Amino acid sequence: MTAKRAPTVVIGAGFGGLAAAVELASRGEPVVVVERELVPGGKARTVDVGGCTIDVGPTVLTMRWVFDAMFAAAGRRLEDTVKLAPTSVIARHAWSGGATLDLHADLERSADAIAAFAGDHEAAAYRRFAIQGEATAAVVRGPFLESDRPSLAALIGSGARLGLRSLARVDAHRTMWRALSSTFTDPRLRALFARYATYVGSSPFEAPATLNLIAHVEREGVSVVEGGMAQLAYAVAELAKDLGVTFRFGSRVRDVLAVGGRAAGVVIEGRDAAREVLAASAVIANTDISTLASGALGDVARGAASAPRTSRRSLSAITWAIVGRTAGFPLAHHNVFFSDDYPAEFEALFAQRQLAADPTVYVCAQDRVADERRSREGDERLFVIVNAPATADTAPVTNEEVERCERAMFSRLSKAGLRITPRAMVRATPTSFERLAPGTGGAIYGEASHGPFSALSRPGSKTKVPGLYLAGGSVHPGPGVPMAALSGRTAARAVLRDLASMRRYQPVAMAGSTSTE
Repeated sequence: MTAKRAPTVVIGAGFGGLAAAVELASRGEPVVVVERELVPGGKARTVDVGGCTIDVGPTVLTMRWVFDAMFAAAGRRLEDTVKLAPTSVIARHAWSGGATLDLHADLERSADAIAAFAGDHEAAAYRRFAIQGEATAAVVRGPFLESDRPSLAALIGSGARLGLRSLARVDAHRTMWRALSSTFTDPRLRALFARYATYVGSSPFEAPATLNLIAHVEREGVSVVEGGMAQLAYAVAELAKDLGVTFRFGSRVRDVLAVGGRAAGVVIEGRDAAREVLAASAVIANTDISTLASGALGDVARGAASAPRTSRRSLSAITWAIVGRTAGFPLAHHNVFFSDDYPAEFEALFAQRQLAADPTVYVCAQDRVADERRSREGDERLFVIVNAPATADTAPVTNEEVERCERAMFSRLSKAGLRITPRAMVRATPTSFERLAPGTGGAIYGEASHGPFSALSRPGSKTKVPGLYLAGGSVHPGPGVPMAALSGRTAARAVLRDLASMRRYQPVAMAGSTSTE
């Protein structure tokens, strides 16, 4: 009789862990997901503010095809489980003095808006910029996004198939800011498109121009999930359960165990502080790589991977979840209020490692899904973000600095005409994010994407410890909901390949194995 194989244990029910669980279970593999919170979602968290639920993580869905493929592989359809509302206005942008500009999913509507905002010359420049972004996306999708092992050689090979001119359009040798400066003459447009660097926690003055493709990704489709992004996490978790995945919510992994040098189980601790050992055929850690390297998951995991240098960390944030009334500015779902001195903002964040005196402010008006420009009566739910340095473990921001930043945030909004009267508010700082992911300093996006081929330096799914794999936004292909999901599917495929090549016997972790607090 063949012994029953131990399950793959997935640490963390964020989108990377959920995607890995679905991929494995759809191939008939037993899976146990261990999650310290009582609900799935990871960074797709919600908080209660004045009796209202507010998303305080990702707020919209891009690259929907990632989730369509995930559900299709399991014989399901995404649209049968969650309701998605595509938005025609990608974002509303505002500057001091009342100038505003909407970007649209429709390229020509955006070009017309830019022409009215900055002239026909800039509209023509935007069309060229859009063509460049589409070309870049075509080159990198296969050899990078959909590759288990991305490499410069694979990218060059793709370029050879598509033509060397196409490969040149990857534009990795220039920074985003330099590329945008050669494209747009209006500094407001440079700042607008440079903001996409912050989607991966990076500076446009150091990130490669390749990341200008993010604007193209948004133009391909941005959807609001009815009920918030947490509903998408619940839907994927329910799909996993339907496929036989077991969830252990409210349980924390204290240690990864190894037998013969191979990961073979985990020690988990419940809310009652009781501990138990779960044997595993493989372990997938859907957590920040810096958390792994910090020793938070034990010595075996500590030695599995190396954390990025503190100087290479991506951005953190100060956030405000607000229930209150607004006036003076017609909010869309996505809104960006730009600093008067964009270069100085990033000089403060990355060179000086301090909060900017005049920060750019993002506001998600979560009750505004329709693309309307009228004011809204009554309370509404707002999620506000200001970028911050990831120094919570070395030089945490003080209460005084946070209060100063809050005043600067409200001042920036008022310069564009927006007034907010909060009824209730919940604030988070880099220290809050460090508590959620120890060892990161509060960095939200793993390592910053600085340097020509920085994206290729992110860790892959395999670690130095056989049987221990990685998923999540700090590993390939990078941060963001769809990217984290892709990382989970990549990790699952690596597990399946390795299990298929192993001998038939399966080592089992025993309760007597070494573990650390």
